[in-house]
Amino acid sequence: MIPDSTAEGRSAPDDAAAARRQAFVDAARELFFANGYAGTTMSAVAGKVGGSKTTLWSYFPSKEELFAAVADDLVEHYGTALQVELPVDEPVPEVLRRFGYVLISTLLSTPLLSLYRLVVGEAERFPHLAETFYERGPRRGKARLAAWMGEKMVRGELRMGDPMQAVYHFAGLCQSGVYYHAVLGLPEGRDHSRLPRDIDAAVDTFRRAWGIAATD
Repeated sequence: MIPDSTAEGRSAPDDAAAARRQAFVDAARELFFANGYAGTTMSAVAGKVGGSKTTLWSYFPSKEELFAAVADDLVEHYGTALQVELPVDEPVPEVLRRFGYVLISTLLSTPLLSLYRLVVGEAERFPHLAETFYERGPRRGKARLAAWMGEKMVRGELRMGDPMQAVYHFAGLCQSGVYYHAVLGLPEGRDHSRLPRDIDAAVDTFRRAWGIAATD
């Protein structure tokens, strides 16, 4: 069989372009984390990769789009919680315990902690960064969990209410322990052995508020 030379000819440039794009994303992530959003220029990103600013602009017409690509890249590699299965036939505590543990373990990864700190630090001057970050990761994960909680409410396994409000409550409970300390860089935030205990407490408290017994 004769190889399709046309297809082969297309793949090499495509691969090279993808590699070039990834190099810009990697360089931008490093510079954003080191210098902040305001302190990072497109010229610096291009210089770090070794290309021209014009080439960088051909991939990312603005710094905001480059930041969005960095956020997408991190979510793709570390957004494990977005893929956690949420079976509606499993008991509420089991699913929430699994989801909560994966969620906080993911958020405790160094790149995502750095991204969160970057967004919070720049949110007042650049509110669009917070919007981009939230859309890329947290909103998607919360939407999935809210759909599951809504189904559990319909089935009578959780009390009826606003599913998204229930998600906010559960996420807040999960983040109130070791994750909160990790965000602040406190020594307690490095003790990840506390995580299972934090999640168990979050699930127990959530059930007290949103379980059927709460309406009795």
